[in-house]
Amino acid sequence: MTVLADNWVAESGWTVPNPDSYPHLWLWDSAFHAIARARFGDPDAVPEVTALLGGQLAEGMVPHMRYGPAGPDTFLGPLPDRSSLTQPPFFSHALAELQRAGIETPAALAERAVRHFDWLWRHRLVTDLGLLAIVHPWEAGNDHSPRFDGWGAPGRTPADYDQRVRSQWNKALMASVRFAPDGAAVDNDRFRCAPAGFNAYVAFNLRELGQLLGRADLTERADRLAAAIDDRLWQDGQWVDLPLTGGTRASAAIRISDGLMPALVTADRDRAERALAALGDPQLFGGTAYGPTNVARNDPAYDPTAYWRGAAWPNLNYLFWLAARRWGRTDLAAELARSTRAGAVASDWSEYWNPETGQGYGASPQSWTALAALLG
Repeated sequence: MTVLADNWVAESGWTVPNPDSYPHLWLWDSAFHAIARARFGDPDAVPEVTALLGGQLAEGMVPHMRYGPAGPDTFLGPLPDRSSLTQPPFFSHALAELQRAGIETPAALAERAVRHFDWLWRHRLVTDLGLLAIVHPWEAGNDHSPRFDGWGAPGRTPADYDQRVRSQWNKALMASVRFAPDGAAVDNDRFRCAPAGFNAYVAFNLRELGQLLGRADLTERADRLAAAIDDRLWQDGQWVDLPLTGGTRASAAIRISDGLMPALVTADRDRAERALAALGDPQLFGGTAYGPTNVARNDPAYDPTAYWRGAAWPNLNYLFWLAARRWGRTDLAAELARSTRAGAVASDWSEYWNPETGQGYGASPQSWTALAALLG
C-alpha cells in the first residue's frame, strides 16, 4: 500500500501513476489503483473510481486522461482539462472488485460506466464485423506495440527502435484525429484498428458490469463481442489485430501477449488453453524468471528492455492471472503470481521490467505495480 499512499494527490482526488513521470490521471491506471485498494480494504478505492469516471464527456465517453495542474506536454484533443481519447475500460472490473470486497459505491458510478459502453457502440462499433475500433495507438494501452509498426511507425527492431522517436510519431498522429462536438475522438483518417486486446478488455469489463447490475442485456452484448473476436481475429493459435484504416495485416499478426487476452472472454476452451500455454512456452512468452514477455521471444522485434516491445508488465500479468484462474489453470496462476512478485521486488516496483533479469524500467515506483501484491 505504500506506493499507493505516496502517490495519492489529495487536491486532485486521485492517485497518479508516478508524481514525476506521470503527474495526471490515466484511465486504466486508476482502475488498477482502485482494484488494489479494494483488495486491501481501503475505502479510498471509491474516490479513485469516482475521479476516473468524473471526467466523462457529455455523450458518454470516459477520457483516458484527466490532467494535473501542469497540463499535458502534447495535443490530446480540444478539451482543456482532459483528453479526447479513451482507453481499456477497466472501471467496470474495478466496480465489481469493490463489490466483492464489500465496499459500497454510489449507483451513479455504474450508470456512468453503462453510458461509456453505449458510447462505444454508437461511435466505435464496426457494424459488419461486430468489433470495436480505436482511433489512436494510445487508446489500446500498448501504444508502442510492434502490431502498430505497419502504420509507418519508426523503429521495427531493437537495432533501430527509439522510444522518444516513436513517441513523437504518436504525437504527430493526433493531427488526423476527428472529434465530436463534445470533444470525443471519433475517427482518424490515418489510423483505425480493431485490436484483439482492446476488444477483449471491453468484453470482459462489459460482462463484469452486466453481472454487477444484473443486466442480461449487457452480458449478452459482451458475449456477442467475445464471439466476434473469435470469429474475426483467431489466426494460427492467437488472436490478431485487424487494421481498418492504414496498417498491414503482417504487423497486426506479430505475436504479442495482448493477442492472448481474449482468453479472458472466449467461450472456446481449446483456444483459451492454447493461448495460456503460450505464456509458458520459452519460444514464445515463457521461460523467464520475472514473468511473461510482452512480445514473443522468437520474433525479430523482441527486446526485453523496450517499452511495449518485450518487457514484462504487472498489469498484464494480473490479467493473465485472472484468465488462468478462469480456466482452472491454478498452476499457471501460481507461477504468474510468483514471477510477478519477483519482478516487482527486483525492479523496485517499476512501471515495467526486463522479464529475463528483473531490471526495472520506466517510472519507479509505479502505482499499478501494487497489483503484484494481490496475486496469490
